[in-house]
Amino acid sequence: MPLTPVRPGSPGSPGTVYFSLLGPLSAVIDGRPLPLGPRKQRLVLAILLSRPNTPVPVDVLTDVVWPEAPPRTARKNLQVYVSAARSLFGAGDDRGRVVHDCGGYRLRVEEGELDTLRFRTLARAGRAAGERGDLRTAARLLREALDLWGERPPLHDLRDSAGVAEEAERLEARCLTVYEDWAEAEIETGRAGVAVDGLRDLVERHPFRERLRTAWMNSLHQTGRQAEALAVYDDYRQLLARELGLEPSPAMAGLYRAMLGEGRAARAAAPRSAAGGASLPADSRHFTGREDELARLLDVSGSPEGAVLVVSGPAGVGKSALAVRAAHLLAGSFPDGRVHVRARREDGAPRTRNDMLDELGRLCGVSGPGRPDPAQAGDAWQDWLSRHRALIVLDDVADEASVRGLLPRTGRSSVLLTARGQLAGLEAVHRTALAAPGEDEALELLGTLIGGDRLRTDRAAAVRIVRACGSLPLAVAVSGMRLAVLRHLPLAEYADRLDDPAAALDELVAGDVSVRSRLAAGWRDLGPRDRGALARVAGLAWDGGFTLERAMAALDRDERGTIRAVESLIDTGAVTSPSGEVTAHAALYEVPRLLCLYVREAAGPEETGLREPALSFGGGAPRLLSRG
Repeated sequence: MPLTPVRPGSPGSPGTVYFSLLGPLSAVIDGRPLPLGPRKQRLVLAILLSRPNTPVPVDVLTDVVWPEAPPRTARKNLQVYVSAARSLFGAGDDRGRVVHDCGGYRLRVEEGELDTLRFRTLARAGRAAGERGDLRTAARLLREALDLWGERPPLHDLRDSAGVAEEAERLEARCLTVYEDWAEAEIETGRAGVAVDGLRDLVERHPFRERLRTAWMNSLHQTGRQAEALAVYDDYRQLLARELGLEPSPAMAGLYRAMLGEGRAARAAAPRSAAGGASLPADSRHFTGREDELARLLDVSGSPEGAVLVVSGPAGVGKSALAVRAAHLLAGSFPDGRVHVRARREDGAPRTRNDMLDELGRLCGVSGPGRPDPAQAGDAWQDWLSRHRALIVLDDVADEASVRGLLPRTGRSSVLLTARGQLAGLEAVHRTALAAPGEDEALELLGTLIGGDRLRTDRAAAVRIVRACGSLPLAVAVSGMRLAVLRHLPLAEYADRLDDPAAALDELVAGDVSVRSRLAAGWRDLGPRDRGALARVAGLAWDGGFTLERAMAALDRDERGTIRAVESLIDTGAVTSPSGEVTAHAALYEVPRLLCLYVREAAGPEETGLREPALSFGGGAPRLLSRG
């Protein structure tokens, strides 16, 4: 996506390879371009760099390189391409950049060695500055991120591959969101003139993107080009009516009326403050990471047509925090309100659909006097959704049946659901499955709570804390809150406590926030068969994971019965599976360490098949090994 005017990213320190995806695929070392080899080898590198520091399954790479019919020698050919890439990068540490990991390949790269990682870091810092109210700093950092883009679209030389084209489109969508953030920051600081021409070019390429068009309209208005600003709205209204049979959002219509002098001042009607009332929990000041997942939530939930999106994942993985952050950032897209409703009672028991319907009716002004008949209340709720543009967050949903009648059948409202299970019975929904974040993001979260200086004094101990928590955001946050109070406690000593399997869950308590209680709620949700199966496979997972063959022996079932049992646990969020496509026999399934600890505590060593666990410190984070 060409943007105006740009400067290329700069390579890192001397002797370091610098990779670029924001344009043609390229790599330089000491200013010298590296020949990246034949096309198939470049396709492999492009996918590995698109998912830096993350294992990419061999099947994914095979589909990218041979989308039609891979040869029988595909795996050997991939090995050849990887070997050639290692030779290309040079000797020593660089030859180990591409490693075999979890049934695939992982390319290790630092932020200063890849333009997309630098882009992500700058964008994240810019948004954080904007949330603090420092809009000038936000605009500067977001502009630096945009300046990393080249004159040509990302990976334009390899886009005839569907897999590469998908990764490139994801990058472009992320850039578009950052451009909107930058333009709005410049407009709010009174510098609309620097954004107006670039906005015009992007609106021409993305005519249905209302946030872009609203920013262009506002920038024209603030630079004195009133007639042009009003024409932007008229053109958009006609386009929506002609192509989609829709009208512009009430937020944009309100800005238009304000420009005509029929409403409040244009600045008060700008997208960031035009939304209706909100009933949302406070946004966390310590939210970190989740850049890709947040961008997807913003793009899907904020679409003009409305959407239903399910965010699923294990207890404590940060589903609610992500949903609340997205709801706060989507203020301008939902002028009729943003509403948050808990789908469970204080004791963790699921609420009924009618109970949640009553609360939604009160919050949105749907309910009349008295308690309406459930069927009439449901019809009234659907009628309200069809006539309004609102965002509804239903948090910690237990099952599909409790929310089916609450989802919009028509209209432009969006619903964001969070759930431990995947709610597989819901149709026509977008899905985002959250896994524990990477180690760097978990360390960043810990640092926001205990202070960067304290973390840097013993980074090795901080890494041990994060690993003992399995990088689970809730556990890392509780550790940070606890250490923030216990200022005298050395990080290494606290890491030792978490390494002890008998004491770890006792340590993960801060005030009324307890990791054990969250894990217990998930355990209570499971049926008897799933509990029994989880107890047995958790016993296998002490040493890092389990295969289908090991699960068959532990569960004493045949292959089909074992697959059903494991997939049932995946659906509940208790077991995680590989992110890419892989056969059941090749997959390595995992149960998070802290859940293993809780299951052993709740089910007992007899059920899990374990006696006393022993700690192994081989190669980094301590792992639990069975003596049974």
